[in-house]
Amino acid sequence: MEGSSLRAVGWARTLPLDCEVKAARDWTREHLKTLGWTTTAPQTVDAVLLTVSELVTNAYRHAHSSAQLVITCDDHCLHVSVHDKSGDLPTPREADPERLGGRGMVLVDAMADTWESRACPHGKSVSACFHAPDAPARPADGPPSRHR
Repeated sequence: MEGSSLRAVGWARTLPLDCEVKAARDWTREHLKTLGWTTTAPQTVDAVLLTVSELVTNAYRHAHSSAQLVITCDDHCLHVSVHDKSGDLPTPREADPERLGGRGMVLVDAMADTWESRACPHGKSVSACFHAPDAPARPADGPPSRHR
């Protein structure tokens, strides 16, 4: 389109298995602060941080691998992607009241505007999108769209 442009910024970090998930949250929070989201969209920041925690934890626990965390932000969405070395794609499942875990992707599904997982040559990438504070939000009467 003539006269249109897309502005995007991004950051990437590798989190080895011996790294605490808190380091991923702290790193993400600092970048969200540079975007002004901690002031303009604190509830979205909370959702992003919970999603980062779940995706990095899944990489550590289920893939037994380091996690490559990539955050990009354009005019429409903040994209949080975590790559790990397992080719097994995640799926939300019913929470079992008898189990302590197993709710990670259900939480991501509830927090993110959209999310998707893709197999890659050396593992998978799981990405979640959060609308920018001034971007149009998803309709309140429908669930977020998901691509798997």
